[in-house]
Order: sequence, then structure tokens, then C-alpha cells
Amino acid sequence: MEKFSKTLHGYNPEEVNQFIDNIITQTERVINLSKKQDTKIKELESIISDLKDKLSRYEGMDETLRHAIMMAQKTSEQMKLNTIKESEFILEEAKRNADRIVNDALIKADTIEREAEMLRKNAVLFKRKLKDQLQLQMDMIDDIEKFDY
Repeated sequence: MEKFSKTLHGYNPEEVNQFIDNIITQTERVINLSKKQDTKIKELESIISDLKDKLSRYEGMDETLRHAIMMAQKTSEQMKLNTIKESEFILEEAKRNADRIVNDALIKADTIEREAEMLRKNAVLFKRKLKDQLQLQMDMIDDIEKFDY
């Protein structure tokens, strides 16, 4: 606490005025500092508000990304299952085609074998008939020779 010297009419006015001036100066400094701090607080509150808005947007984006990732995973799994089913279908179709081709080939082979056997028999028969014809003609030649002499 400040002590003032006394004069005839009370306290020394110069000291009192000097004290009041000091109080005013200090009060003005405190008020200015308070205003600066209020301004700084408002700036920080504005920054905090912006950050909260950004956080809210990022949280929304995060949720959207999580949802998109889950959908991508589900789609990927579904595509895998579809690919497996399709490959199984293609494999079964290929097996059926292979069986059909093999059966067709066996039938053709059997037909060709029967035809070849028929041709062999016909060739043997043709040879026999040709021999018989030749023999008959040889016999005729022999008969003709008998008459020439």
C-alpha cells in the first residue's frame, strides 16, 4: 500500500495525483492487455470452431471411406465367388465337351474300323473272284490251245 505524505490540507496532492496517474496507466495497461487477450481468445475460439468443423468433415469422410472400403471388400469377395463359380462352370462345360468329343471320336473310330474290316473282306472277296475269273480265263486259254493243234 502506498503511503502519502501529509500537507496542511491533507495528503500531498502531487503524490496523490501521481499515484492516481500510475493507477490509471496500470489500469489502461490491464484493460489493453485484457482486450488483446479477449481478441486472442476470440481468434482461438474461431480457430477451435474451424477445427471442430474440419474434424466433423473428416469424421464424415472417415465414415464414408470406411463404408467404401467395406463395399470394396464385399464386391471383391463377391467377384471372387463369381469367378470361382464361373471357372467351375467352364471346367464342367469343358469336361462335358471333352466327353462328347471322346465319345464322337470313339464312334468314328468304331465306324472307321468296321468300314476298314468291310474293305478287307471286300478286298479278299475281290481277290478271290479275280483269281477265279483269271483261273476261268486261264482254263479257257488252255481249252483254246487244245483246239489249235
